[in-house]
Amino acid sequence: MLSRWIKDAALEMGRTVTEINVILCSDDFLLKMNRQFLEHDYFTDIISFDYSHDTLISGDLYISLDRVNDNANTMNVNKLKELYRVVIHGVLHLCGQGDKSKTESEMMRKLEDRYLNLLFSRIS
Repeated sequence: MLSRWIKDAALEMGRTVTEINVILCSDDFLLKMNRQFLEHDYFTDIISFDYSHDTLISGDLYISLDRVNDNANTMNVNKLKELYRVVIHGVLHLCGQGDKSKTESEMMRKLEDRYLNLLFSRIS
């Protein structure tokens, strides 16, 4: 079901999924990757490595379960829902959605909410 959800989201964004790997890790592991590959010295919930070509998307999504749990506690949301939000966030990056500007960030949140609602409507 999660695979179908991701593929459907990508299709709506005009993309086709070839392969997406989700790697769950710790804050420490992701901080090391953030420093090594992005030269950022801070914790993050996800780092996406994009191997996409044209409309075919593929990539690796490294997700810190420590950040997901902290985010869920801070925002008072279910931890599994927060994990799904981070996953779809990474998928949206692979589809070309940015989040650097205020406008991009607002659109990212709208898309995350849209796809989370679609997922949970399928589950219930």
